[in-house]
Amino acid sequence: MDSNVLIAGFGGQGVLFIGQLLARACMNEGLSVTWTPSYGAEMRGGTVNCTVCISDDEVACAYVAEPKNVIALNAPSFAKFESKIKPGGTMVVNSSLVKSAPSRTDINYKFVPMTEIAHNAGHEKMANIVSLGAFIKTLPVISKDSIVNVMRTMLTGKKAIMLEGNIQALDEGFEAVK
Repeated sequence: MDSNVLIAGFGGQGVLFIGQLLARACMNEGLSVTWTPSYGAEMRGGTVNCTVCISDDEVACAYVAEPKNVIALNAPSFAKFESKIKPGGTMVVNSSLVKSAPSRTDINYKFVPMTEIAHNAGHEKMANIVSLGAFIKTLPVISKDSIVNVMRTMLTGKKAIMLEGNIQALDEGFEAVK
């Protein structure tokens, strides 16, 4: 396996967190992985993205000019990265915040109302986790159980209160993709 995903949104959406979840889950499954964050000085509210490169072999280069897959959590991310996806790639899109129509016919789109799903479940700030569930259902690079196991190690102490809501959000994102 040799894959990558660029995850993009605005600061405060948990873009870097889900990138770390994915990277750690891949490592736990014995895959080679790099996680590379990219954000401006403004952080919260500004644009932020990260790239996770996943391989059975060593990852030769963490830089990705043409991502194979993109998770777009907001409209500016959709607009910025849609044109950069490798032909045949996949874009998982938060249709709650992105109203633009697809402009390409050579990539696959999965429109999922991530913010709406998270809100209806009572966990609006977990739209990022909904997106991760949708992504691993669309492109099963790792198992959902691997993500849950990593959540259990990352969400401890004061953050432990968010564990069950995150697991529910992951499940709902997974189930939202048909």
